[in-house]
Amino acid sequence: MRRRSLLLAAVPVGLVTVAGCGDNSSSSSKVSASPQASASSVPPPKIVDGPLPAITAGTKFDEKPTVAKGSGDPSKNLAVKTVIAGSGKAVAENDFIQANYLGQIWSTAKVFDQSYDREPLLMQLAAGSIIDGWRYGLAGKKVGSRVLMAVPPTWGYGSSGNAQAGIKGTDTLVFVVDVLNSFNSKSSSTGKEVAQSDSALPKVGTNTDGKAPSIDIPKVNPPKKLVSNYVLEGDGAEVKASQTILCQFKGEVWDSGKAFEQTYESGRLAQFSIEQMQQVLKGLSQGLTGKKVGSRVLVVVPPDLAYGNNPPSGGVVKKGSTLVFSVDILAAM
Repeated sequence: MRRRSLLLAAVPVGLVTVAGCGDNSSSSSKVSASPQASASSVPPPKIVDGPLPAITAGTKFDEKPTVAKGSGDPSKNLAVKTVIAGSGKAVAENDFIQANYLGQIWSTAKVFDQSYDREPLLMQLAAGSIIDGWRYGLAGKKVGSRVLMAVPPTWGYGSSGNAQAGIKGTDTLVFVVDVLNSFNSKSSSTGKEVAQSDSALPKVGTNTDGKAPSIDIPKVNPPKKLVSNYVLEGDGAEVKASQTILCQFKGEVWDSGKAFEQTYESGRLAQFSIEQMQQVLKGLSQGLTGKKVGSRVLVVVPPDLAYGNNPPSGGVVKKGSTLVFSVDILAAM
């Protein structure tokens, strides 16, 4: 039987999603109907060029757009157009994407949701995690692209629609999506290297190829206080205690050097709420709060901020273990 994760959510890529965009921040839409909810499994759509309504204002990448009302009847197929072609890496199914978007109804031009006034969406392009129109319409698009889509009910919210957001089961939905970034199990932080000059602390590898970095633990007594140091310092925003992060990580026990869990090279990414992590591993939660997105962080967690005298049974973490983490903070929301 596979051992349960010691963390809150070390998740298989392709199976689990990061939390959606419906927060309490200000928005021009009173009801959020993000593309998080997926329709039932249906055959892949035929992708066509149109028809598609025009973007009439906010025409630059990552600028809040205004979109015209749909003209005539929409296609019964999935209509997709790359309005601005990006030059970044191509997005594949099961990748996580970070994107800003606006969604409205074809027949009325009513905007039912948008992220430009709050924060980008962080979501996985996986079955059951996002509507099928996004899964198929964004696959193969490059980071830095603006994509315009018209999604029929079959690949949207299905025949039930979304009554709370005013979406009927017959409504075709129009989306403008600005693809800001993408992540998968081969992603690493790519920040600037920071000197690791303290010989009494572990030294973490600085490779950025998606493979597990080395963690060299010195043969000395572990520190009694929490340590949180940059290995690679990114240039993103500082992680807040209220946020959820997407990351790669590796955890080892100080005394034995044995790894008890990792995502690198496993086909997985991890996502967890910093607040919820506070209830499981206080030291890891505290060590990542305030660190910049895009960074690799060394976190050394003393027993009183880890599992103390109540470690998970059957593993390499023992009573009184000091834990050593290397964490790549890929994104936060």
